[in-house]
Amino acid sequence: MGKVRTVIIKNISNELINKYPDVFTIDFDENKKLLDKYLDIDSKHLRNRISGYIVNLLKIKDR
Repeated sequence: MGKVRTVIIKNISNELINKYPDVFTIDFDENKKLLDKYLDIDSKHLRNRISGYIVNLLKIKDR
């Protein structure tokens, strides 16, 4: 069983990876800082979920 993520998290993450392909890395903390730069997110929880999903997508892409 995997983790359940909402459509909003998946759509935002995919859009950011496609728009800025060389910016995000597999480092969770670095991605959190980059999200503050590229997005205006009020919720810390949502920012962390998006950052984690970006890390997951990039790890899958590297395989």
